[in-house]
Amino acid sequence: MYTGFKGNARVILPGLSPCVDCTLDLYPPQVNYPLCTIASKPRLPEHCVEYVNILLWTKEKPFEYGVSLDGDNPDHMQWVFEKAQGRAREYGIQGVTYRLAKGVVKRIIPAVASTNAVIAAVCATEVFKLATSCSKPLQNFMVFNDTDGVYTYTFEAERKEDCISCSTKPISLTFTTDTTLQQLYDYLKENQKFLMKAPSITTVIDGKNKTLYMPTLDAVERATRPNLQQKLTDLGVLDGHHIVVADATTPKPVAIIVKFEQEMEPCAT
Repeated sequence: MYTGFKGNARVILPGLSPCVDCTLDLYPPQVNYPLCTIASKPRLPEHCVEYVNILLWTKEKPFEYGVSLDGDNPDHMQWVFEKAQGRAREYGIQGVTYRLAKGVVKRIIPAVASTNAVIAAVCATEVFKLATSCSKPLQNFMVFNDTDGVYTYTFEAERKEDCISCSTKPISLTFTTDTTLQQLYDYLKENQKFLMKAPSITTVIDGKNKTLYMPTLDAVERATRPNLQQKLTDLGVLDGHHIVVADATTPKPVAIIVKFEQEMEPCAT
């Protein structure tokens, strides 16, 4: 899972080529391992690392009290690696390496110097092309894979007309009339299209701005918390109504058109 040399390079021209959020659908969802498997019946080396990451770190507190596990701290990662190795030996599991431990903790494929050199060379070449206009730049995504022999592939990703980061076009979402504000809030956090952390939701009702929910300010959060249990329709959000969502994960507020249909699950249109 974390072996081999892999990397990618891309050229982003703001307003012309797709941004990162335009291509989020290309990335697989984050891997989460069942807690019961991690705690009682580990079968993979990743399970052993995740056991140390989720359970053992908070239980043993190996460093200063209250310090969070830092995947970039060599001392932290060495402790995780050694504990994961011990658990792997206990269950007869092979394959726990320092690189794997770091990849699981940080949810990444750890960087390799040779891969970085290849990608850096590609990026430097593209910067030179853009600065001098000596030739056509990369259009617009390149993948490098050196797992079983060298393999490269380029393709041209396209902008999404309803991208939440680089498009000003409102996004239409369809819900049932029984949908609550809590369900809308959870949808914005969990759906692959948005993956927001703490969205603030506002709208305009009868010509006046209304904050439906804002989790980032304690006083406003307490005042708007009861709204979470109410239906959108009870809060004055009607079919075709516009709401505005702001979150730390998006560079600008996202405009959403709420539509209602009976007996339907929330979905993006």
